[in-house]
Amino acid sequence: MGFLLLVPDFLLIVGGALLRRHARFPTEFWAGVERLVYYVLFPALLFRALATAPLPASGTATFLAVGVGFTLGGMLLSALGRPLLRLDSPTFAACFQCGFRFNTYIALAIASRLDPAAGVALLSALLGLLVPLVNIAAVTALAQGRSARVALEIARNPLVIACAAGLGWRATGLPLPAIPLRVLEHLASAALPLGLLAVGAGLRFGGHALPPAAVAWWTGVKLLAMPALALALARLAELPSPAFEVAVMMAAVPTAPSAYILASQMNGRGAPVAMVISTGTLFAGITLPLWLAIVT
Repeated sequence: MGFLLLVPDFLLIVGGALLRRHARFPTEFWAGVERLVYYVLFPALLFRALATAPLPASGTATFLAVGVGFTLGGMLLSALGRPLLRLDSPTFAACFQCGFRFNTYIALAIASRLDPAAGVALLSALLGLLVPLVNIAAVTALAQGRSARVALEIARNPLVIACAAGLGWRATGLPLPAIPLRVLEHLASAALPLGLLAVGAGLRFGGHALPPAAVAWWTGVKLLAMPALALALARLAELPSPAFEVAVMMAAVPTAPSAYILASQMNGRGAPVAMVISTGTLFAGITLPLWLAIVT
């Protein structure tokens, strides 16, 4: 049953990979799709979810604490890669983020299938907390002490801005006007399918120059260790449904493609990151249904 729930999302990822390789869309087209989703469609989805969808009256703080807990655990395990794998500093700094950054498109697609209202609202609230946290960790590793750049990257992150704006609007207690709400609904409805197509189009398996042990380490941390930790913390905290399912599945999604972009822009080591992301996305087709079967 869990596998069938995820089939449409993975078909879109496969469709994106096929379109990139066999359709006559130039590279610039897919870069434009990624920018559109990242800077417009996805922020619209997050803002609408946080500004309008009801959160549970109780237990949200515990749910958020579980999310922070398994994310910090992923960071610690990812950091162990440095002494274990003995990579050079720039390569480790680029790949470090692969153990804890999450593919938000896949996470939201799963949350919307688990519970279209409460699931997406819970995940959006968690994203508002984790997006700054994982970006601070990733950018800090890549910036190598340049604190001003860390602050700038976080302040201009469109997902951080959208989450803050959505929570700010909710705090006012005002309803969204009908026309802006309808526009946001249209934008949000396009975010997930286009985002999943872009994930497939961004898969890269060549020219990585990364030892197989390193690929296996960060793939294992992200797809196995983090969701196992999330499952343990969620059970310990006695999270109710759908918070329990959302927490575990959030931990189980593969690494975000934006990790490749960040590494390429900041230290020029994008190729090994692309390899880890692509391998993780491929294996997530096996691990995600297994985790979903465990929690549902």
